[in-house]
Amino acid sequence: MVSALRILFVCMGNICRSPLAEGVGRGLAQRAGLAVRIEFASAGTLGSHAGEAPDERAQRVAARRGYDISRQRARQVEVADFQRFDRIFAMDRANLSALQRICPPEHHGKLALLLDCAGGEVGREVPDPYYGNEAGFENVLDLCEAAVQGLIAGCAAQHGAPFEA
Repeated sequence: MVSALRILFVCMGNICRSPLAEGVGRGLAQRAGLAVRIEFASAGTLGSHAGEAPDERAQRVAARRGYDISRQRARQVEVADFQRFDRIFAMDRANLSALQRICPPEHHGKLALLLDCAGGEVGREVPDPYYGNEAGFENVLDLCEAAVQGLIAGCAAQHGAPFEA
């Protein structure tokens, strides 16, 4: 049996952006019939929220679109993650730089910005909605859906499975 593609989404505290991306990944992979072929997780470059559930605003906007992220718990990126995951997507350049500093050189090719997967968004960052209102979380969810759809569509094409968002 072919092993699953393992994808890690990373933001700063792992309570806003990366949990949303993980929830979207799981939901869209399930809908595309690829849930057994693609595994998703999330982490933060900082451990200040370790063990906490995602921000309430993130949970609300996710639930309205059918993604349940309520059982996720924040954790900090570990050096072992660079071996464990096939691709690691940062939400912004600051977190990408933090990952690059701790990533063993042989795994640097696994690192990218999440929006590089969304058509026309290469090089763009997913903004941190933490200090804003719920509309900021909706925007982040829109961006995560676009990027993860692109990511999963590429995986579906590679594995011969149909993709429906």
